Amino acid sequence: MPNGLLRVNADGTTELIANLSAFVKANPVAHPNPGDFEPDGTWYSMIALGDTLYAVEPNHGELDKITASGQISRIADISASQGHIVPTALAYHGNFYVGNLNTFPVVPGSSKILKITPSGNVTVAIEGLTTVLGLLFDGRDRMYVLETSTAPGDPTPFTGKVIRVDRSGHQTEIASGLFFPTGMTLGPDGALYVSNVGFGPPPVRLGEILRITVP
Repeated sequence: MPNGLLRVNADGTTELIANLSAFVKANPVAHPNPGDFEPDGTWYSMIALGDTLYAVEPNHGELDKITASGQISRIADISASQGHIVPTALAYHGNFYVGNLNTFPVVPGSSKILKITPSGNVTVAIEGLTTVLGLLFDGRDRMYVLETSTAPGDPTPFTGKVIRVDRSGHQTEIASGLFFPTGMTLGPDGALYVSNVGFGPPPVRLGEILRITVP
């Protein structure tokens, strides 16, 4: 089964709408990393704007557009200007914003948020973050960033954080002590919902959802 976009029908059946494996093989990025390369890609985040979907791929380093009819096109080759930074988290707020995990071992403060225009121009919006795996904006234009591990060296449990970034770029720690969180969304109640214990060695019991209230 290729990596792709699947549509789930009303009767529970699925159909492949867009073959992402074929797309990345036919459209290589400028600077793939030969020592850390997955031919099919390792797609991580996807958002919907109207009936169009946008997905970020960390291993090759790209942001792509997928229409409801299955047409795939590239918005930005992130590797061309940033190298192998492992872009993971995706949000839209007038422009696209992409956070990156970066490679291991973890270097605190080495991750960032990129601003990508709809035409594909890539610039650095925020620096000084660590291992970003989640990104969103609330109704007050404040950005929330999910960091999965913030200690130097190998990934370390109970060091994950949620950071809020205001319009001036000031960063405030909202929650800490998380165990390898891997995703975050904003609930209708205004709280953050975080998937915690997203990975870890046995005998870790994987998977829980945390509700985090924010001031």
